[in-house]
Amino acid sequence: MGRLVGFYPGSFDPLTNGHLDVIERACKLVDTLVVAVGISATKKNPLFAHQDRITILEQVLAPVGKRTDTEFKIVDFSGLMVNAAREHGAKLIIRGLRDTTDYNYEMQMVGMNAQMAPDLQTVFLPSSPPVRHISATLVRQIAEMGGDISAFVPQIVLKALKSK
Repeated sequence: MGRLVGFYPGSFDPLTNGHLDVIERACKLVDTLVVAVGISATKKNPLFAHQDRITILEQVLAPVGKRTDTEFKIVDFSGLMVNAAREHGAKLIIRGLRDTTDYNYEMQMVGMNAQMAPDLQTVFLPSSPPVRHISATLVRQIAEMGGDISAFVPQIVLKALKSK
């Protein structure tokens, strides 16, 4: 039997403890998890440059991969997510859900993706209660205003932010 590949897309700007919660639980479902960092020409004022986000993911996920026996591939993608998922051999698209707002948006995406790529299945992983409130957008805003984000992100993100 082949290895099951999952595809977890996002901007990861910044990588949050909420993202890590989804990643940790996705490791229980797949053998290989492709963590795909979207390239967006329209995104204004990113907290971290694209390559810095990839480097942070590599550093944070290396020990997770060893502990969970999951292979990680960290890749770039632009364009349609379903095309990128197929390109990397994924059968599952992993999406995290925090609340009903996420659910409503994600259900629209599932419908569209299912028409374009009926061979791909989407799996929703609800956020664990301790991280359910964490949003990368809010974390980025707090950081830009000089607030303390240490409760919301891995230590590596804090170090990277201080060295900017």
